Amino acid sequence: MKRIPSISRRQFLKLTMAGSAGALAFPTIVPSSVFGQNAPSNRIHIGQIGCGRIGHTMDLPGILKHDIARVVAVCDLDTRRLGLGKKQVEDHYAKAKGSSTVQVCATYGDFRELLKDPGIDAVSISTPEHWHAEAIVAAALAGKDVYVQKPLTMTLEEGRLVSDTVQKQRRAFQIGSQQRSGAQFRLACELVRNGRIGKLHTVKIGLPVDPAGIVEPEMPVPPNLNYDMWLGCTPKVFYTENRVHPQNSLTERPGWLRIESYCLGMITGWGSHHVDIAHWGMGTELTGPIEAEGKAEFPKSGLWNVHGPYHIEMKYANGVTMIIDNTFVNGVRFEGSEGWIFVSRGGEKATASDPASAFGKALEARDPKILNSKLGPNDLRLPVSNDHHLNWLQSIKSRKPAVTTPEEAHRSTSACIIGWIAMKLGRKLRWDPVKEKFINDDEANAMCSRAERAPYGLRNLLKKA
Repeated sequence: MKRIPSISRRQFLKLTMAGSAGALAFPTIVPSSVFGQNAPSNRIHIGQIGCGRIGHTMDLPGILKHDIARVVAVCDLDTRRLGLGKKQVEDHYAKAKGSSTVQVCATYGDFRELLKDPGIDAVSISTPEHWHAEAIVAAALAGKDVYVQKPLTMTLEEGRLVSDTVQKQRRAFQIGSQQRSGAQFRLACELVRNGRIGKLHTVKIGLPVDPAGIVEPEMPVPPNLNYDMWLGCTPKVFYTENRVHPQNSLTERPGWLRIESYCLGMITGWGSHHVDIAHWGMGTELTGPIEAEGKAEFPKSGLWNVHGPYHIEMKYANGVTMIIDNTFVNGVRFEGSEGWIFVSRGGEKATASDPASAFGKALEARDPKILNSKLGPNDLRLPVSNDHHLNWLQSIKSRKPAVTTPEEAHRSTSACIIGWIAMKLGRKLRWDPVKEKFINDDEANAMCSRAERAPYGLRNLLKKA
């Protein structure tokens, strides 16, 4: 964060009161740098974009519990959810022990207006997936640090633009790949990369599936929802509640997760978690596969049209084959010449509304002695994070990379999208991870991007910028 000469709170309030009545009628959030480095108010000021299921149950609670930050603004296209987000923030600070001030949370119906506020240092983005890329880049260009839910983007083109922009703007970044902040995932990857199972040759990833949906009727757009902006760069289609999110629940799983215009399905939804861990253990965080082949069942009718059962195989230049299949136990299994290691979340679920999927044990190996193997001083160690949101906040303070960088987030999401394209085409594809193009395959390369409905979309944003 940029620093300016410090002034006392009393001086600041005196200057503020001396302002015009018109200025007081349109308050701006005071930057965290105003009161000096050691003042209680020198906290990271966060704007929360998206107050739905994940924002309500994961990202807001994950940030609110840390005293080095203050959530000072919330934004949502649904005014009901916006009001609930404001209440969640203000109730939290009202109950905070030792709180001597009233925390007033600003509200925005358009994240672009939130980004104009110079008092906001960083944003947490918990929107539907089709909005991730545009919101990330807009925030980075506005000088805000970024936390975003996974997957990073919907297309390969968006992923490259997002990674390049965030890095060029030197923004602190974190993605909701919280398994990197789980001790068992880090240990499993360290053991694999240090040869404790011999030469790695296969990684097996188990993911759940989503059910297809019946045909849904057209419904009136609720007056509390800015539906045109919710659709964003996607085609204009009629409103029905199961396309968007439940109007009377913050915890039920929304329908957009099952529609390809807004989400590619479990291959990116859960796949971005497990492929990220696979890459971490394989040492391929900054590259991608060289071949991909897949098959899947896709609904032929109904509103919900993401893939059903599926099987994907991808080969990497280091000789490792990654296999993703919905019949495997949910988790990541590393197989080497001298044994295997399996890692998962154990009994944890991301939210109560997650689809049912059997996790294996949190951490196990063919030979339990492998898990007790001590790492020596010359062994490779991976970045340590025990709290994903705190890791991001510390990155904002230190300006050092968080446990997941923009390029690593792009590469794990890319592998998932490559798998999705292979499933859609049903044939073997060759991929160049340096040029990020399919080799001699115009049909596959056409699927690396998608049309955008103006004025929304990342390409339209960059044209204006």
